[in-house]
Amino acid sequence: MATIKEIAKACNVSVATVSNILNGKPGASEKTKELVEKAIKDLDYTPNYVAKHLKMKNTRSIGVIAEDMTIFSIPDIIDGITKHCEEEDYQILLTNLRLYKKYEDRYYNRDDYFELVQKEIRKLMAKQVEGIIYVSAHERVIQCIPDNLTIPAVMAYGYTKSAKVPSIVVDEIHGSYQMIQYLIENGHKKIGLITGKPDSIHAQERLKGYQKALFDYQILFDPELVYEGDWTRKSGYQKTDELLQKKVTAIFCMNDIMAGGVYDRLGELGLEVGKDVSIVGYDNREVSSYYQPPLTTINLPLHDIGYRASELMIQMLEGKEFLSERESIFLVECQRQIRKSVRRLNSY
Repeated sequence: MATIKEIAKACNVSVATVSNILNGKPGASEKTKELVEKAIKDLDYTPNYVAKHLKMKNTRSIGVIAEDMTIFSIPDIIDGITKHCEEEDYQILLTNLRLYKKYEDRYYNRDDYFELVQKEIRKLMAKQVEGIIYVSAHERVIQCIPDNLTIPAVMAYGYTKSAKVPSIVVDEIHGSYQMIQYLIENGHKKIGLITGKPDSIHAQERLKGYQKALFDYQILFDPELVYEGDWTRKSGYQKTDELLQKKVTAIFCMNDIMAGGVYDRLGELGLEVGKDVSIVGYDNREVSSYYQPPLTTINLPLHDIGYRASELMIQMLEGKEFLSERESIFLVECQRQIRKSVRRLNSY
């Protein structure tokens, strides 16, 4: 690979002239520019941007640590980060911890992997990244980023409880509120609920949205219509009979996978989704559009979470600070995905 000195020698110009042309500075004639550009191509010269940025103490690179790239939520978040970084001319250095592959969801309530996270942070800092974005697979409180970190950090899809490390999370209350509001506006008042695991922040916040919508529309909250699931298709299947016995007209499942289990059981009973019983889900997993009929659900703003995380990171690199833990939590709103799984009974 050629050096800048060899380019200058081949063109019979100074190293400074070649450098100015490479950096888009004025001064060289069009003929000289054409000569240098041809030599760059012929001699296969590649500028050493790493050395250049190190000299300027600005690498324009951000380290991204993903808990596990096989989890459905993470690729879209990474795509959002990448999109904004491209727009701002930053590069990302990506690390995949593969935590779900190693431990399944057991690691959600553990902290013994924090040492691994901090090891990867040190590796990325050795590569001169200017900041760190940690991408969680599941919203929970994660205190794996040291408060004494010497570069900015952002948590995407998780909570840090630190004013120094902002958290970008889904506005789950708003998302589930929208779903229940839609059912009520279609005439449903007796709405069953299949939750996720009770220790999940997702489940806790979605329950609040369910309750708030009922309250705002003056429908009494009935705890007997709330059944605990565990995010699996099997749990949706198992809770269906109990909800039907309560004479619900609609069932809100806190994720699309459990909604699939409800579909399965209703099919066995000879009942039609969207006619005999209305079903709504959450997450807008790809499979939800293939259910028959396609499932009305909530679209998680995963790409927007990644994009916002990158925006905040670059703001922090430009000197923005957060004054309190509360100020450092940023909510991203969801959107409804209306399909064919809800029957209109009458106007509310």
